[in-house]
Amino acid sequence: MVNHEKIDGMRYPSIDELLKVIDSKYKLAYAAAKRAKIIEEEEFTSLEHPKCVKPVGIALEEILAGDTKVTFEEQND
Repeated sequence: MVNHEKIDGMRYPSIDELLKVIDSKYKLAYAAAKRAKIIEEEEFTSLEHPKCVKPVGIALEEILAGDTKVTFEEQND
């Protein structure tokens, strides 16, 4: 029997599901990187049992779960 949970890699969490939470891939990448840095420094996640082991994956899981709130300021040029 093959454990698909470990094979999925970056297919979880789904980019389509994540883009329903944050409307831009660029904003999503920025938010995940910022949160991943905090996860790595503090060694803490709000998830009880994250599926991902790397900080960026955990950050994406938190964003999808709604545990991480992100707000962006709009710039007027």
